[in-house]
Amino acid sequence: MAETKSITKPLSILFCLLFMFISVPAQSTSTNNIKQDSLIKVGSYHCPPFVIHENDEDYTGLTILLWEQIAKRLNLQYEIKQYPLTELLDAVAEGKINIGISCISITPEREERLDFSHSFYETHLAIAVKKQGYLASIINILTNKKLLLVLAILLCAAALIGSVFYFLEHKINDKLYSMQTRPARFVEGFILGLLFITKGPFNYFEFKTLSGRVLTVIIAIFSTLFIASITAVLASTFTLGLLNSDIKNPNDLANIKTGAKKSSTSSQFLTNHSIVHKAYNTVEDMLVALEKGEIEAVIADDPVLKYQIKKAKERGVYTDMIVLPYQFEKQNYGFAIEDNSPYEEELNRALLKIRQSIEWRQALNKYFTDIP
Repeated sequence: MAETKSITKPLSILFCLLFMFISVPAQSTSTNNIKQDSLIKVGSYHCPPFVIHENDEDYTGLTILLWEQIAKRLNLQYEIKQYPLTELLDAVAEGKINIGISCISITPEREERLDFSHSFYETHLAIAVKKQGYLASIINILTNKKLLLVLAILLCAAALIGSVFYFLEHKINDKLYSMQTRPARFVEGFILGLLFITKGPFNYFEFKTLSGRVLTVIIAIFSTLFIASITAVLASTFTLGLLNSDIKNPNDLANIKTGAKKSSTSSQFLTNHSIVHKAYNTVEDMLVALEKGEIEAVIADDPVLKYQIKKAKERGVYTDMIVLPYQFEKQNYGFAIEDNSPYEEELNRALLKIRQSIEWRQALNKYFTDIP
């Protein structure tokens, strides 16, 4: 019996050691796939306000702030290297770097070559132009097809209303129809209809026939809405005419000289819509070309355009540039990640938590406050 106990005790110790040997590594690998002592190779490119690259060592901006917070949460060691956009995406796809950070739009074409993190910023493409001079703006407004259509509707409505009231009232209403000749009375009828449309219904008691008074009440119900609608259309037409009447929607870019950043989603959008355009290396290069008159419009991501034009105006340049009020081609920014990345899951979890933080909202306010 004593011999059996002496054999059982060493076996129990052996099984305990074996269990500890198996369980400890499994637990450590399941909590974090990132090797803490490894150096993460990060690529970026200059894209204010998301990445602002002042010199070789100084990186600031929204995306840099987001990455620094993620690296801090995951206890990562990393180094950042600057790339042009095309080379950055190639470096991630070829495994030369582990991650690309900037204002990188998530697209199906890019997804075929590399992976992306969850989106951290949603935006759209926008168009920037130079304001026209007053004379050119007036000419464009007067030749605006929408304005001409509205004026035609106004004149037709005035003629119709004036004709109806003339038929009902001209024989018995000397106050409204005082001219002696028939053509002059027709003119009076048209003026009455025009005043009715632009000014609103006349006083009920101005008309002597029952039909005229009933018609006045009926028109009064609809005239306020009609005048409000016409006013809104005219206001929109005049506003857009002062901005740039040659561009009513993105398809109008086919008729003017347009610039876009090389290998960007804006360039891809123009190519997909068969719009010939000139490619530039940076947004700054495009704005310089727009200022010099080499191109007539710039297409790029909305926050990037607005931020750079705002900063330029603070320096006293590009004061005539504006971003048109058109939203199209939604964009989602994410981190470009190498295929089968071992740290994608941890990175996404950290990203989602930081996006919900007060620090992230404060950073957004810092960079985008006072941007029209």
